[in-house]
Amino acid sequence: MFGKSPLRAIKLFCLWLILPLAAFGLLLTLAPSPTLNALSIGITHTRTDGVAYGPLPRHRLDIYRPSSAAPIGGWPVAVFFYGGSWNRGERADYRFVGEALASRGVLTLVADYRLYPEVRYPDFLSDCALALAYGLHDAARLGGNPKRVFVMGHSAGAYNAAMLALDARWLQATGHSPTELAGWVGLAGPYDFLPIKNPDVKPVFFHPNYPTGTQTIAYVGRDSLRGFLGAAASDDLINPQRNTLGLAQRLRDAGASVRVKMYERVNHMTLIGTFARPLRWLAPVLDDVVGFVNDSTRSP
Repeated sequence: MFGKSPLRAIKLFCLWLILPLAAFGLLLTLAPSPTLNALSIGITHTRTDGVAYGPLPRHRLDIYRPSSAAPIGGWPVAVFFYGGSWNRGERADYRFVGEALASRGVLTLVADYRLYPEVRYPDFLSDCALALAYGLHDAARLGGNPKRVFVMGHSAGAYNAAMLALDARWLQATGHSPTELAGWVGLAGPYDFLPIKNPDVKPVFFHPNYPTGTQTIAYVGRDSLRGFLGAAASDDLINPQRNTLGLAQRLRDAGASVRVKMYERVNHMTLIGTFARPLRWLAPVLDDVVGFVNDSTRSP
């Protein structure tokens, strides 16, 4: 196959393989969300954009309905919150997440919420609680199973999801409770992060005069909702040992159920990027999340 110079042929083949991957990596660096969204396949789902879950302009979400037939009782439902240090983010940037989950039979809601400087802690949690309440209230109407609703997030969005799952006051303000959820998923989230070093995050939490009750780890108890925690093993943005593994250990010590996965070959951003088809080979994050969803049932 390689003729008289197999080593040269191998080198040429590797160059042919590496150059497109390098170009693709550069494209992801320059414009990650549009690139990943453009490579998402629409036939796996139908999308409804800009559904209001509350009265304010940022109270909007997109709905991704699987094209596959719904199981008895309806599809499982995931309400997803993106990251961005509570300073930036748009639901349209995460269409690849909605497509990925819908392609695996999960009815997915990707929600916007208000950001700094418009709001600070805890107002964005109130917004997220409204979006999750919409998912709980409307699950059956959308074709989902109201007994299999999950809250999910990445980075700052994972903090939002964790707080809604473990601190009952946020959902209680909407007339709901974490006991209505089947579980929660946190990817590369900050759960124990004081004192804050990130300059973007400092004003969000009134640094150095932090309000009481901001840390997720303080709300762990024996009755804590079952969770899935995933992180990049070498995350240099949010320390996975202190946050992901620390929260997991606190949950286990309390007798709560938690599943933990640490991933090699990814970083803080590419962890969520693996939901997009071109990057799924990096780590089985999507498989693990969907596996957790499919294995979970609503607590009695």
